[in-house]
Amino acid sequence: MPPSLLVATKKGLFEFRRRGKGSWSAQEPSFLGVPVSACLGDPRDGTVYAALDHGHFGTKLHRRGGDGKWEELATPKYPPRAKGTKSEDPFGRPLSSTLKMIWTMEIDPRRGGALWCGTLPGGLFLSKDRGATWEIVRGLWSRPERKQWMGGGYNDPGIHSICVDPRDGGRVAVGVSCGGVWRTVDGGTTWEQAAHGMRQDYAPAEKAYDPQTQDVHRLVQCRAAPDRFWAQHHNGIFKKPAQGKWQEVEGKAPSRFGFACAVDPNDPEVAWFVPAVKDECRVPVGGRLVVTRTRDGGKSFDVLKQGLPKETVWDLVYRHGLDISADGRMLVMGSTTGGLWVSEDGGRGWSELSSHLPPIYGVRFFAD
Repeated sequence: MPPSLLVATKKGLFEFRRRGKGSWSAQEPSFLGVPVSACLGDPRDGTVYAALDHGHFGTKLHRRGGDGKWEELATPKYPPRAKGTKSEDPFGRPLSSTLKMIWTMEIDPRRGGALWCGTLPGGLFLSKDRGATWEIVRGLWSRPERKQWMGGGYNDPGIHSICVDPRDGGRVAVGVSCGGVWRTVDGGTTWEQAAHGMRQDYAPAEKAYDPQTQDVHRLVQCRAAPDRFWAQHHNGIFKKPAQGKWQEVEGKAPSRFGFACAVDPNDPEVAWFVPAVKDECRVPVGGRLVVTRTRDGGKSFDVLKQGLPKETVWDLVYRHGLDISADGRMLVMGSTTGGLWVSEDGGRGWSELSSHLPPIYGVRFFAD
């Protein structure tokens, strides 16, 4: 089946269907006016999931089956804090255990309909029944190092990236902002910190390489070589070889700061990024929206801009605003100013699908 696009925005879930090369058609939006923080299409059964942020009314989760109808599901819940206990973050603030946002969802291939879910604050949850019920992964939740986690763009730390090894669904890595990279090889029973080698230049020198507080913006894994990872970090771009620590990429690019990252599912040496001006500014470098691509493991970068706006723009691409299709042939990118572009040639050329969507939080390919 031709792939579809799911586009999570500040004002609803938008969808586009591919009709042929270079041809896409927009579908009726769902949840119009409501922020959609995360979305997922499950190719195993065609189910679509949408996480909503109703603000004062809290987080909601919905599922759409083959009949096209949405139904509301239970949302993840954190375990109650033991009576008399008090947990604080590094700044002395109480650690939150109230769901504020579903940040990401991924498929658990070990059983049909099983899903992983990463939340804000930093909890990892597992559903075995297509999102009807959720169980917190206590092996990660109970790690004492969680007290060292800090918020990045939010006050609370959160789990925004979940990478599941296609060879073994029990091998999972998650990215935490700000808490580094955590990895399990037994389905979540035990966890180890896996951010060794990452560097944060915004911390005191003695804390620069502390893996517990690294601000990972996005973590991705190559399907053909699952031991190979890429990360867009607050400090720059990092890659993880099959063995050993993370390595900081030094290849020349407009900027090594940004949020989004994608890796070719068939080649771990090929990855894409969207550069931006660092820290308080967070706009395209020089007002020019471009995508950078490395084809040699970060030694060099191509600057890809054909089909992207030629005029000065201020679009920012969030960490889930860039996605690659399962076969590696197409890329999609959505921005904070409602721009949506698709590339069918590895990023060399881009076609604009829309320039007037609400601010885009995330994009996903979905082969239904």
